[in-house]
Amino acid sequence: MNPAHAYLNQLTRRQFFNGAGLAMGGVALNYLAPRLGAAAPAARLFPPLGGFPHFAPTAKRIIYLHMNGGPSQLDTFDYKPALQPRFQEDLPESIRQGQRITTMTSGQTKFPVAPTLFKFAQHGQNGAWVSELLPWTAKIVDDIAIVRSVHTNAINHDPACTFLMTGSEIPGKASLGSWLSYGLGSESNNLPAFVVLTPKFSPKVAAQALFTRMWSSGFLPSTHNGVALRAQGDPVLFLDNPAGVDATARRAMLDTLGEFNHLAAKRHGDPETLTRIAQYEMAFRMQTSVPELTDISAETPATLDLYGPAVKEPGSFAASCLLARRLVERGVRVVQINHRGWDQHGTLPEHLKIQCLDTDRGCYALIADLKQRDMLKDTLVVWAGEFGRTVYSQGTLTRTNYGRDHHPRCFSVWLAGGGVKGGVVHGETDDFSYNIVRDPVSLFDLNATLLHCMGIDHAKFSFKSQGLDQRLTGVEPAHVVREILS
Repeated sequence: MNPAHAYLNQLTRRQFFNGAGLAMGGVALNYLAPRLGAAAPAARLFPPLGGFPHFAPTAKRIIYLHMNGGPSQLDTFDYKPALQPRFQEDLPESIRQGQRITTMTSGQTKFPVAPTLFKFAQHGQNGAWVSELLPWTAKIVDDIAIVRSVHTNAINHDPACTFLMTGSEIPGKASLGSWLSYGLGSESNNLPAFVVLTPKFSPKVAAQALFTRMWSSGFLPSTHNGVALRAQGDPVLFLDNPAGVDATARRAMLDTLGEFNHLAAKRHGDPETLTRIAQYEMAFRMQTSVPELTDISAETPATLDLYGPAVKEPGSFAASCLLARRLVERGVRVVQINHRGWDQHGTLPEHLKIQCLDTDRGCYALIADLKQRDMLKDTLVVWAGEFGRTVYSQGTLTRTNYGRDHHPRCFSVWLAGGGVKGGVVHGETDDFSYNIVRDPVSLFDLNATLLHCMGIDHAKFSFKSQGLDQRLTGVEPAHVVREILS
């Protein structure tokens, strides 16, 4: 039996008249609302702030590939051949300079140098050095800018990830995606402005927890929270209508509820009421847009082949990269992909190889796919972890195995598209990849550069909270890294 019919058959007389009264109230309100001054639905669910962007952007959208756990720069992009004859030597104090280390290695009596086990080769027109672990990324070095001199303040995962995404180690601040959603809005009325994907990872590797503060709106209106799509099963839980409720009935209910909420917003001035209206409306629209988004059957065989066999595995990194392209293609402003499992304190050669194998082709395919669609020129792609790894081994060092501890003083990031100059290698570290010796780039500098590409002056982008003009780039000096921009 139809659940709706069963429900109606069991109604008491009192319940019927109570419900009828509410229904008639909705009809009356539908007639009276325009006369009472209720606001009409906005033509654009997520419009930009007045005056935004500040200047002509080179990027309209951003895809952030976060390698959660801290990839080893020594084994991927920061080639240090001079370390090979130093195998198992103790890290010189002149290099460490008494700098803090984590409690995981602070008890070691020695800090033995562990040169990479992996071969490096030069690629592209400018001969950028890339590890054999990343053969697909090596194919696109002429399209990316590798920054080898990024540094951070945090030495542990949670504060480091929070700092990477919000510009502060203190929870409660707004994330990069939320800032961009707030300032620039979205070109899509059928999908959120800011979408988060968390692909699956190998069960053989250890993974740190992910926290929603990495995509939270913090002190910004909650409508700018990142919306997380699930890697497997229904992308969004409880999105479908319950049995017996069709789209027409849902539309009528939301219209009436929206009118009530508009009146409440006008009466009380609570911005969260407007957020509630927008989110109800977005959920309704996503009932149609999300199934279409996640259906890749219309993609050409050539496109699927670009991403490799894993693209057909729900929740894989390759599938997430393809989904990211489909999201930005449909007007989503920010897509953040969080790939876990990069925290290699031990068994690094085996586990790092697994992680690179899982992600390398997807990164290449995303850049190539955007480029062939003429979208790379205005889509900014960022690949980054929250910090780097130490040159010395954590635990036992052998010729075939080693681990690396957290290292905030230098790590490698790459960027592509959206005004970024391809084929560039920026910054330099010392012979131990321990300290930066040329062109340091703080996370504030990195975020200032991302905002600049999106047409935003970071110094003029703030939000009043707790008596302060809060900014993504904080109060310390931050500079746009113009050397990597075209």
